[in-house]
Amino acid sequence: MSAGLVNSYLNSWSTLLPEPFCFFDPSSSFLCCFGRKINWSWHPKFLQRAVERVIRSPDDDEPSAEIELGTHMIRGDTVCLVGLVDEPLDESIDWTKVKGATIGTTKH
Repeated sequence: MSAGLVNSYLNSWSTLLPEPFCFFDPSSSFLCCFGRKINWSWHPKFLQRAVERVIRSPDDDEPSAEIELGTHMIRGDTVCLVGLVDEPLDESIDWTKVKGATIGTTKH
């Protein structure tokens, strides 16, 4: 796929964003209904510098992890929570030690 075609797609996609997306400045976080937590720097067309946090359950011996996704797009129907990121607080947390339970099903 050519860069021009990708840019054209991204431009058309960005005009479809709902109004709440205007508050994402400069970095935000969202939690998907299937348990993915992703932080990103918001740009009007796509997510850049996206990092997924894989939070393991308390009974899992494997540590939680951060996976760099780079530029990333996600369908809106998989997002169950969106919020601003307190960057100093976020950077002070050792995410490999954070444990959590799976989120249950969501209703649309």
